[in-house]
Amino acid sequence: MKYVVVSGGVISGLGKGITSSSVGLLLKESGLRVTSIKIDPYLNADAGTMSPFEHGEVFVLNDGGEADLDLGNYERFMGTKLTRDHNITTGKIYQHVLEKERRGDYLGKTVQVVPHITGAIQDWIERVAQIPVDGDDQKPDVCIIELGGTVGDIESMIFLEAVRQFRFRMGADNVCLIHVTLVPTIGAHGEFKSKPSQHSVRELMAAGLVPDLLVCRSTKPLDRSTLSKLAMFSNVPGTHVKSIHDVSNLYHVPGMLLKQNVAGLVMGCLRINRVAVEDIKQWRHLSNVVDRVTKEVVIGIVGKYTGSSDAYLSVTKALQHSAIQCRLKLRIVWIESSALEEDALAVSPFADEAKREEESSKTNEAWAKLKSVDGILVPGGFGNRGVEGKILAINYARTNKMPFLGICLGMQLAVVEFARSVVGWAEANSTEIQPSTPHPVIIDMPEVSKTHKGGTMRVGARTTNLKQGTLAHTLYFKKDRVDERHRHRYEVNPDKVADLEAAGLVFSGRDDEKVRMEVIELPQEKHPFFFAAQYHPEFTSRPFEPSPPFLGFVLASFGAFDTTTYPKPPKSAKVATPTTSPKISPASSPHQ
Repeated sequence: MKYVVVSGGVISGLGKGITSSSVGLLLKESGLRVTSIKIDPYLNADAGTMSPFEHGEVFVLNDGGEADLDLGNYERFMGTKLTRDHNITTGKIYQHVLEKERRGDYLGKTVQVVPHITGAIQDWIERVAQIPVDGDDQKPDVCIIELGGTVGDIESMIFLEAVRQFRFRMGADNVCLIHVTLVPTIGAHGEFKSKPSQHSVRELMAAGLVPDLLVCRSTKPLDRSTLSKLAMFSNVPGTHVKSIHDVSNLYHVPGMLLKQNVAGLVMGCLRINRVAVEDIKQWRHLSNVVDRVTKEVVIGIVGKYTGSSDAYLSVTKALQHSAIQCRLKLRIVWIESSALEEDALAVSPFADEAKREEESSKTNEAWAKLKSVDGILVPGGFGNRGVEGKILAINYARTNKMPFLGICLGMQLAVVEFARSVVGWAEANSTEIQPSTPHPVIIDMPEVSKTHKGGTMRVGARTTNLKQGTLAHTLYFKKDRVDERHRHRYEVNPDKVADLEAAGLVFSGRDDEKVRMEVIELPQEKHPFFFAAQYHPEFTSRPFEPSPPFLGFVLASFGAFDTTTYPKPPKSAKVATPTTSPKISPASSPHQ
């Protein structure tokens, strides 16, 4: 087994995840089996209870693992299916060691950070690296390990020490270290400054690690003199110092690394006797498509975390995958759901006039945004803030026949809106929002803990049975059963289903027991595209295989969705529009 460790310096958010994913992609294209591990040095057992504002989205894995969003990048780039154990946290390691101590596994020894914690980290890496992730029983050849945080952080020190020991334990020929760092520019002429990177490498060397490759992030390509300077002060050969500058879209990154022979250098460092891939035509074509498309589709995302795009990263990626497949330029309009609600300050006679005008202006602006888009998407979330605004957005989409896609909470609120507006239950609600509602159309699941939040939801891949002749059945290419990833603790109340169906709501997807409602929709004679799912289809969307609900939604938003011409499953061998292509032309689109 060979290992590639990717660390980062100077500042966080440099793109270690994309770098790791791109290196893994190049190694896979070179014929190797590749897996990935993400190390997060926080004390949380997993990302499940972390705020999307602070940490970005929680990425859900097939086995129910709630992980860092970088595991989503790994799966999308490398086409793997990872497990919860592929995300290591300080909390997991300490929990694991303390459980062993309580069992008496250490035979009375004093349990210490070194060697017990560092040893547990190494053992975890070695064990998880052997898990097949390609859908067969073949063990990986190479494991990409991304070390979260920044070199020099106190919380990362124990992992750096574990990596140092691991490299010694496995042998230098089996562990390649890539350090990602920042080279900023200052002044009117944009002069490169290498000092931050020099200090970052020195911090790494102080931990006993010398990088094999230095990947330098910058706003523009580094000049030769800067590269030579970095090589001299970093003890890294000049041929191993690489420049990764800002690009128009992230799909260019693998190609940039390929041109600089990163795959060849990594395999040389690891003594892998294999010729590096010469061209990644599929990805090169993909990146060019993103740059060249001009026909635009505008999607409004109505949520509560709109201040951070990372909070809905997989949603935006799934939209992008579908837009690329349809040869469309995606533009996302972020709409704060609470701004759609008429704030009490805006109507209160006791509020300051300036405050009333400010709140009224925010509401008017939010509604103007909502009315300007081609399709409305309400993603998942928790809590009651902004819920009424989301319901108003759903009502607008339904009554104005605007394409609508609801995910998780978005599906639940679509049921609430329908119950209020169509069935006539004016006080219908979810027990999450209003426990005493007289019409609880959404209720908490009986098996979910009411006292503990972490690791207690219905989470992971579950099977949904689709009703033939429905929109859902069409979107999933006439499949009767599909597996999608879930993450929720509330569900449609089974006792209310009959009344909702009688009023015209279609439950087109159910679980194996036919008790849990997984998909709702409206008949197409009543609405061109109104679809919502309890699961999260965005987590399984891939650049060359867009999620079916997202693909249909993007087509409908562009005015090009037709059940008779809906594309066959996209072939992973090409980016081009599928064999049975939708008619997307200026003449057929109302949005030109």
